[in-house]
Amino acid sequence: MKLKMMYSFLNSDINAIEKKLEETIQADSALLKRASLHTLQAGGKRIRPVFVLLAGKFGRYDIQEMKNVAVALELIHMASLVHDDVIDDADLRRGKPTVKAKWDNRTAMYTGDFIFALALELMAEINKPLAHKILANTMVEVTIGEIQQIKDKYRFDQNLRDYLRRIKRKTALLISASCQLGAIAADVEESIHKKLYLFGYYVGMAFQITDDILDFTSSEEDLGKPAGSDLLQGNITAPVLYAMEDVAIRIEIEKKVHENMDPSEIQSIIMLIKKSGAIEKSILLSDLYLNKALQILEELPANKAKKTLRDIAKFIGRRKY
Repeated sequence: MKLKMMYSFLNSDINAIEKKLEETIQADSALLKRASLHTLQAGGKRIRPVFVLLAGKFGRYDIQEMKNVAVALELIHMASLVHDDVIDDADLRRGKPTVKAKWDNRTAMYTGDFIFALALELMAEINKPLAHKILANTMVEVTIGEIQQIKDKYRFDQNLRDYLRRIKRKTALLISASCQLGAIAADVEESIHKKLYLFGYYVGMAFQITDDILDFTSSEEDLGKPAGSDLLQGNITAPVLYAMEDVAIRIEIEKKVHENMDPSEIQSIIMLIKKSGAIEKSILLSDLYLNKALQILEELPANKAKKTLRDIAKFIGRRKY
């Protein structure tokens, strides 16, 4: 079953969110408007808004309230991607030119800042102090994660704990915030929204680890960017760390992977990583987090949203390797 089919009963609300996204990114500056629209039209799974809506189904679901939270979380995600592409010097995302490639780094940074500010403006309409505190803490951690990613580029002496801490901040916390803030917006009791936070965290970890696996196992057509792009950009992910447990592979990676490496050399590194058993170990790591997410779900009240969260978790945690 395709991902969108799993939450098709939310289609009218998701369409409302899509419309609100387009309305929100309007700007007086023609350049900001074009760059923001370019980012929005690049597409995406809209996983964070979907998690907001599904979490809201555990409480008093009001689409007007839910919509503002869902759009704000998606805007924050979009802004982080625009900034990420500058940091990573990435020219493609989902097979389309990035903002920094289509315009320049300065335009990309201001566009990201603008989109982020729009998200905060929307959240200001939510009269729930706890929601604002959680979002603020999340943004602090996400920013620390971005800085840490810069520091960790081409740093081969990092360990698995460094990697897990980084992806927690970069990916998992925004997904967990989507689940928790959606629940809080719907006045869900504390014990439930805290469990939804944990569910989102575990799913987010599995999601990112799976993404990092796919960077080595999928085609450029599926990825929308060249295979091995993460490693080319100096991002040391789980498959690389597991592969480097083999001293010979570690020496080869440290010798060949650097800022000025020839992109054509990445294919030989990919083959080494695939043959090392690192992909299989990374899948086990992803499954560990996925199973924790599914265990948390069992503690939540039974409803259609719970079943859908289970289906989505299994789908994004076990995408095609």
